[in-house]
Amino acid sequence: MFMSTSAKSLIIRINFIFLAFFLVVYVALLLYPSASDYHRRAASLVRCSLLECHHKNENGIMMKAILEESINVNKLKPRRELIKREKPSFLNNIGYGMKIGMINMDDEDVSEWREHGQIVHVSFEKVPEQFEWKAIFPEWIDEEEEYSGSRCPEIPMPDWEEYALMDMIVVKLPCKKPEVGWNRDVFRLQVHLAAANAAVKKGRWDWKGRMKVVVLSKCPAMVELFRCEEVVKREGEWWLYRPEMWRLEQKVSLPVGSCNLALPLWGKGAINERYDISKIKSMTEKPRKREAYVTVLHSSESYVCGAITLAQSLIRTRTRRDLLLLLDTSISEPKRVALSRAGWSLRFIKRIRNPRAEKDSYNEYNYSKFRLWQLTDYDKLIFIDADIIVLRNIDLLFHFPQMTATGNDAHIFNSGIMVIEPSNCTFRMLMHRRKEIISYNGGDQGYLNEIFVWWHRLPRRVNFLKNFWSNSSIEAAVKNQLFGSEPPKLYSIHYLGLKPWLCYRDYDCNWDIADQHVYASDDAHRRWWQLHDAMPEELQQLCRLSAQRKIELEWNRKIAGQSGALAGNCTDGGIAVARVEIEGIEEEHGDREVGGKKLEMEGKDSTFRVHAAEESGVID
Repeated sequence: MFMSTSAKSLIIRINFIFLAFFLVVYVALLLYPSASDYHRRAASLVRCSLLECHHKNENGIMMKAILEESINVNKLKPRRELIKREKPSFLNNIGYGMKIGMINMDDEDVSEWREHGQIVHVSFEKVPEQFEWKAIFPEWIDEEEEYSGSRCPEIPMPDWEEYALMDMIVVKLPCKKPEVGWNRDVFRLQVHLAAANAAVKKGRWDWKGRMKVVVLSKCPAMVELFRCEEVVKREGEWWLYRPEMWRLEQKVSLPVGSCNLALPLWGKGAINERYDISKIKSMTEKPRKREAYVTVLHSSESYVCGAITLAQSLIRTRTRRDLLLLLDTSISEPKRVALSRAGWSLRFIKRIRNPRAEKDSYNEYNYSKFRLWQLTDYDKLIFIDADIIVLRNIDLLFHFPQMTATGNDAHIFNSGIMVIEPSNCTFRMLMHRRKEIISYNGGDQGYLNEIFVWWHRLPRRVNFLKNFWSNSSIEAAVKNQLFGSEPPKLYSIHYLGLKPWLCYRDYDCNWDIADQHVYASDDAHRRWWQLHDAMPEELQQLCRLSAQRKIELEWNRKIAGQSGALAGNCTDGGIAVARVEIEGIEEEHGDREVGGKKLEMEGKDSTFRVHAAEESGVID
């Protein structure tokens, strides 16, 4: 059988097509480099564009350059070897079949943990190294929102919607100790917050409202988030915490730092809309737990009058909380009786010495304030310094956790008013670290700021400091208006400098000493004496000046007059008020006579304008 001419023609065409195809492939293989060589060139191009290198034309030199580049890149990005460490034995008693969330554990070999359940690595963007602590704990914020308001920078957190519920959180905490500032490392805080949020948002809590959190660190976790009494097991650098989740939930709901107020003044709605505190007030109106206000007296009786006045000011706010006073044996029996009558429940303590203080210095025993944490029959305390008077009810502060306070300088809080939670474990920690920690001011405030670095900011109106650092007329006008406002706009006044009970009632004796002028305010001084005069007479007697103090006041007054320091030292409405030389003193608590006539205060401003002095010719 013979094929037709058309069929032969078709076969020939097919053969030519196949031959042409193979010829094209053969030529391509000869003329073009391999794919792997292409990728090597591409990779080399990328690397060299970053390293500013150049290709070589010679094949051998080019390959050598590529190898050298690969070695260099490997040096820049070394292969990470996982850290192999023995898992803690207490893990065997926790359980199996769990879902275990791992935070900051990417460089750890966790293969042995798989026998206890499924491993879930929780990822987040690490804060840059340039992110400094002062960004989240600034010295000043726009509390009154007069400008643009306060704003916190964002600390990246995991996207919690990507994760299911977890039975246990395992976290590796950074610890640069003993480097300077190791406890104010933003990355360290970020990891703490990631672990706390994971437990709150994605944790399976037990019936007691607790969660299993395992910490890997050479130093303990931040006590502000994971309290030391919540440690149930420890093996070397492994710590097992069982935090109470209602506490942790509240803490992670607060601002990330002092860059925002924990108790805002203004709402987020309309302009001039005040922040709604009705819910907090309703929760704190009646004590639901054991709560109290507390102050401390030790080493001398110089603050007894201040403590009496503080108690009376608290009672006037109609608080239902207990009033506790910690004192030592330096307070005499008559003063103890008066303090008790003023409203304090007395508890005696043994003083705690500051090991870094000089003998007989003012701060020798100021670590006695640590005794506050031993008051474990109370769940929460608000400590108030004895040189403060409270003008408005501050029971709402019991809503906030430890450590909540007002700002002071830089990134620190002022310990004059602070919310604390008693704990024997915390007390032992405070005692244990006395020789390790250096207080910036040699006192308890500096010490506590090194322990509680993550704190929550209250408005300055809660603990309004009596000072005028800018020494400007605008600052003086604003602050004096606040000191004297009626009804009070401030929650309290903190009397820095010479205390009101160490001055005569007619004016602030801080005016008599040049370097104390920053603390001088006749309006604030007058506010304290108004409260004093409303107290029972038997309590007022405890505030009378001693003979020695009268001599000191008159001497300071005389020196100030000779140096001209008194000129224009007190203004009210822009009018300078003249002062007078004192020839006699009638009452120990501050009334005076000139030329045998009692000096009378005139007008609501009480700026010591006296008819008797004019009649006697003392004032020209």
